[in-house]
Amino acid sequence: MQKILDRYIFAELLPPFLISLIALCFVMLTKELLRLVELLVSKGVGFLAVLDVFFHLLPSFLVLTLPIAGIIASITAFSRLSYDKELVAMRAAGLSLFRLARPVLIFSCLVFGLTLVLSQWGQPWTSVSLKKLALSLLRDQLTLALDKGVFNEPVPRMIIYVSDREDAGETQGIFISDERNPAESRVIVASRYIILNEPGSNHVGIRLFDGVIHSRPYDINQYHQVSFSTYDLRAGLNPNVSDQAEERPSKASVIERLNQTGWRDTDARRRLMEYYKDLAFPTAALIFGMIGVPVGIVSKRSGRVGGFAVGVMIVVLYYVLNVLCEFFVTTLVLPPFAGAWLPNAVFLVAGIALFYRLNQR
Repeated sequence: MQKILDRYIFAELLPPFLISLIALCFVMLTKELLRLVELLVSKGVGFLAVLDVFFHLLPSFLVLTLPIAGIIASITAFSRLSYDKELVAMRAAGLSLFRLARPVLIFSCLVFGLTLVLSQWGQPWTSVSLKKLALSLLRDQLTLALDKGVFNEPVPRMIIYVSDREDAGETQGIFISDERNPAESRVIVASRYIILNEPGSNHVGIRLFDGVIHSRPYDINQYHQVSFSTYDLRAGLNPNVSDQAEERPSKASVIERLNQTGWRDTDARRRLMEYYKDLAFPTAALIFGMIGVPVGIVSKRSGRVGGFAVGVMIVVLYYVLNVLCEFFVTTLVLPPFAGAWLPNAVFLVAGIALFYRLNQR
């Protein structure tokens, strides 16, 4: 009988969890989806490559949305059970609130485990893979930009045009307008070219043969023209992508830096707090799921939409508390460990008190 009850409550948790997870991911991915559509439509990048970028971005968003979806699911499920008086029947059968919360505990543990895996291994792997994928997309854009008789902009402020004239089976003539550095804008004309790909140096580009570089220095009355037999034009990786893919300093190096500065380096204190948050934030998913049980019972008339709103309000409160703790850490009021775990402790104590109060009714 109790196993049937567990399955019933578990089934009540799944629909609001999946719906809220999809809705939250869609909201957070809206900005990135616009960029992906731009790659697909205006840049000519293949659909599979765009889909690959989407799946590489997904883990970083799931780390944030999974705990929120967990608390929304528990609030919505127990709000519905309480509103339809099913919870009253369960309590009349002699089941305590702690026993009814067991399926929520199992569900929250699953959410906690998935969030932990994504935060510890999914996000670091994604950042490195995204950098490699960006290089691949940049190489694809350069290849598309070399279509004959077409003006294209594979890299911002760099326009490439390839002549459709051929001689002995080889394309003759390429025109490049490079204004990536406004102070050194230039026009390059060459007779032949080949694509460069250097995975080790994170660069792709074009090797030009037998051409001329036209440039104008700061003085508008001057003009430079340089002839070359071979010239490598490099298209570096987007700096924003490079920054995202950089590895953060190790925990040992951060602690060593703090010891050298007497634990007064605010940047190092913040970085050490981030290391503690790697475990503290997934643990919040477990606390959120359990605290949603008494909150759902209290707000039993809120319904599904109300459960979503109440869950978001609790998460916003948790976020504000995190910001305050980070401020206290950087102002030397709290140690990094306390700053990372204090919001969890506050919500845990509040959840236990609310659980006990409702169970005594």
